[in-house]
Amino acid sequence: MWYIGSVFTGLVEDIGTVERVEIGPAARVLTVRPAGFSIDELVLGESVAVDGVCLTVTERAAGAFTVLAGEETLRRTAVADLVAGARVNLERAMRLNDRLGGHLMQGHVDGVGAVAARRAAESNLVVEVEAPASILRYVVEKGSIAVDGISLTVSAVADYSFAVALIPHTMTATTLADKPVGARLNLEVDMIAKYVERLLGATPTRAPAP
Repeated sequence: MWYIGSVFTGLVEDIGTVERVEIGPAARVLTVRPAGFSIDELVLGESVAVDGVCLTVTERAAGAFTVLAGEETLRRTAVADLVAGARVNLERAMRLNDRLGGHLMQGHVDGVGAVAARRAAESNLVVEVEAPASILRYVVEKGSIAVDGISLTVSAVADYSFAVALIPHTMTATTLADKPVGARLNLEVDMIAKYVERLLGATPTRAPAP
């Protein structure tokens, strides 16, 4: 089984449950139990996106696997918000022969946003996400963005936020529909936009520490 480093597509494979959080001085160890796939499929040392954050499997036992989130990850993502009982989106790293159903993602979170509003739109759910300027500079209407590891299409962009529309499948196959107003979200922008900016010599806006 071959993987392309730590590349993901944003098509959530499973929803897992955080069973235990061990808090250290500069790291946290998370034990996660998948609902659908068997941990026998996991290889120690491989990458798994947990709510869109690329983390390395360090242990597997009794139907669950363990990952470690270091100080940098805790500072730049919403992983620090996870507690025992939390539901998380899971995706294994992409294989060479996989279809690219979402968009290319690395699991390297660019910033943290928050649910600003929710509203029903017929059978869909529109979620407005407040985001820092360092994120919004890369967000365009009809473009792609990863929200908690979910590849989504941007439906609207405002001065301080953007909106995504969740179809019924996304509402049941991921955790985003359960997030209340104020909940923090991991955001990863389209990597192509960042490469284009760099090639054009523009200076990126750095995200403030959450």
